[in-house]
Amino acid sequence: MMSMGLILFFGSCKKENTEDRNPPEINAVTDLMNRDIALTSVNYGDWIIIKGKHLSTTYKVEFNTILAEDSLIYADDTTVTVKIPAVLPDPANNPITVTTKYGSATYNFRILQPPPTILSFDPMAGPEGQLVTITGYNFGGVNSVKFGTNEATIVSNTKEEIKVNVPAGVTAEYIFVTTPSGTVRSDKLYGFRYEVFTDALTTGWSFSLSSANVGYNAAIADTVKRGSRSVRIDFRGSFSFLRFVKTAAMSTTGFQGVKFSMYAPANFMDKKVRVYLNNSSTPGSYTINVSKVNQWVEYEIPLINFGNPATLTHIIFNEFSGTAGLPRQFYVDDLGLY
Repeated sequence: MMSMGLILFFGSCKKENTEDRNPPEINAVTDLMNRDIALTSVNYGDWIIIKGKHLSTTYKVEFNTILAEDSLIYADDTTVTVKIPAVLPDPANNPITVTTKYGSATYNFRILQPPPTILSFDPMAGPEGQLVTITGYNFGGVNSVKFGTNEATIVSNTKEEIKVNVPAGVTAEYIFVTTPSGTVRSDKLYGFRYEVFTDALTTGWSFSLSSANVGYNAAIADTVKRGSRSVRIDFRGSFSFLRFVKTAAMSTTGFQGVKFSMYAPANFMDKKVRVYLNNSSTPGSYTINVSKVNQWVEYEIPLINFGNPATLTHIIFNEFSGTAGLPRQFYVDDLGLY
C-alpha cells in the first residue's frame, strides 16, 4: 500500500513539473467546419477556433475587452474553441486576447457586427435638409447613408438609430445604409413623385362622397402624420366610401403605385378598408385588414394591384367590414404616388 502511494505521489509531481509554462501564442483563427483554413474575419456570435501554442491552461478569452463566457471555452495545447459574444464594442476591429496561467497573447483580428437592418424611418417624406431618423439594428460604424444615389449628411448615429439630413434631388427613393458589414435597403420609399394630400389637397383634386353614410374633415390638426393637417373619414354606414377626385385624368406613366399613411382608432381593430382607383374595383383593389390601431401605418400599394391603369381619376377609401359597430372613422395623411 505504501509503495503504491509513493508511486502515485511521484507520478503526480512529475505531471505538475512537465506542465507547459510558456506564454501563449496565437497564429490563426478558423471556424469549426474548415479547421485548416485561416480566416481574415468572422461575425459577432460565431463559434471559432483560436490556433497557436501553449494554450492548454487558458482560463480567459476577451474580444476587445468583452469576456467570453467560461462555459463556452474549450482549450488544449494548440487550440481554444470559443463562442464570440453577441455584441462587441467595435463594428469591425475587435482584437482577441487569450490569457493562460503563464501569460497573455493578443491577436488583432476583424470580428464584424451583423449586416445592418432598417426597421423604419420618420418622417416618410419632406424637403431637402429635412431631418430623418432611421431606426434599426447594427448601425455601428455607419459610413454612408444614401437616398437612392444621393449621399445624405449623417448628423448623429448609435448602433440602433441614425439621424440624417435629406440630400438635394430626392423625390421617391429607397434609403441605403452602409456599415463595414454591408449595405441594406429600406423596405419603403422616402418621399413622393406626386402628392395628392399633405396639409391640403393639391390643386386639381376634390372630395366626393358615396352617400349620406360617409363624411370627412380635411382640416384635422390633432391626429397628424406629418405637417399640420390630415383627413378624417367618418363612416356611418357599411360599404360607404370617400373619393379623392382628379378633375382632369392624369397619366400614370412614371409612377409605381399609391402611397399613404393611415391611423385607425381602436374601434377599427380587425375591420377592413378597401382601396381602389378610378371609381371601380373591378380591375383590382387592395384590402387592408386593420391589425394595428392608435398608430400611423404607412402603405405602398403597387399599381399592378389596381390592374395597372393608364390614367388616374379617383383614389377611393371604402369601409368594407359590413359589420356592426358603426359609426367608425380613420385618418389619412401623406397621400400620393411614388
